[in-house]
Amino acid sequence: MVEPPIIEVRDLTISYDGQPALRDIALDIHRHEIFGIIGPANSGKTSFLRALNRMDGFNPGMEVRGSIRLNGKDINDWRNVYALRSRIGVVLPLPVGLPMTVYDNVAFSPRLRGIRKRAELDEVVERCLTRAALWDEVKDRLDSLGSLLSGGQQQRLTIARALSQEPELLLLDEFSIAVDPVTTMRIEDVLRELRSELTIVLVTNLVQQARRLADRTAFFLMGEMVDIGITEDLFEGKVRDERTTGYIEGRFG
Repeated sequence: MVEPPIIEVRDLTISYDGQPALRDIALDIHRHEIFGIIGPANSGKTSFLRALNRMDGFNPGMEVRGSIRLNGKDINDWRNVYALRSRIGVVLPLPVGLPMTVYDNVAFSPRLRGIRKRAELDEVVERCLTRAALWDEVKDRLDSLGSLLSGGQQQRLTIARALSQEPELLLLDEFSIAVDPVTTMRIEDVLRELRSELTIVLVTNLVQQARRLADRTAFFLMGEMVDIGITEDLFEGKVRDERTTGYIEGRFG
């Protein structure tokens, strides 16, 4: 029996103040896969992530039409949008740490869920920092401000904080834009390990990063989904649209 997809998107159209940013997107995202989205700037990639997490509420001019289903339920049917977002972790291009200690950054979400015992919080913090490949570097300075960490460490702290929500879905938008290549590879290793526990949607301008990480990849261009398929097939030229090959080979974008 084939397991149903975790995300089903149908006829998704997004506009800002009446100007379309994404048009008629239809795709499924499978459980426990890394799903890559590539494409030039202003192709609608970040808008797609915003729609998955109902972040249009933060953008007054953003209008979302169509259907997005999480585990078979339309996300607009969730009366409590915060309960929906608790299932979806988000990592933005630039690390955004809460103005608090390393420990409290990771313990913030568990405390909101009602975890109060220090021993339980300690376990969650260590587990999430370990999963984000950061524990060994910060275990002796958990009481230091997260903002004092290096850029790469702050990005991994952001991942640890997202994981502390115990999400089913992890959205990453250009996570490596502000970190060095060595840290980027460490985070990529983390994502490969996390795939067995949750589903990851990865937006990246680095096509080789998509090739290294993604099981399947979609190519967005000027607000349209031009191609979608098994990642290696796209990189081997097995595409529906030659523009995909042109972008992958660097002829534009």
